[in-house]
Amino acid sequence: MKALLGKVWKKLPSWLRLRIIRTSQHKFTASVVAVIANENGEVLLLEHLLRPASGWGLPGGFLIPYEQPEEGIRRELREETGLELSDVRQLRTRVLRKHIEILFTARSTGDGKVGSSEILQIRWFAIDDLPTELNSDQKSLIREVFRGKV
Repeated sequence: MKALLGKVWKKLPSWLRLRIIRTSQHKFTASVVAVIANENGEVLLLEHLLRPASGWGLPGGFLIPYEQPEEGIRRELREETGLELSDVRQLRTRVLRKHIEILFTARSTGDGKVGSSEILQIRWFAIDDLPTELNSDQKSLIREVFRGKV
């Protein structure tokens, strides 16, 4: 029976095999986020219009089809702030329910400017002066990165 199923599967057109796989597999989203430092040892945070609670958070966003993660974080930062990244390094990947988040560290310079209707403000923060309402997971991540613990 397995051999017959294998033969039938191989004879199906690739588009049909893909459609079967897509409808039978669990769906997920994927995003990128970065802890970005400047020459003054500050971290870049964006005040997002749609972010729950404080609004402040690390820059990032969803990947688009066929986009590689590093390309995605560069695109997101460029679109939201006009800033360019250097020294981009993948830190880790984590799965949150049906979501994959790829975390990076990077460097940038300049103040940037709001380039997206999703962003209210752009600001560099000293590590000891992070917004009190900032998500505790992001605070911990920022402190780990800046203290060299990751």
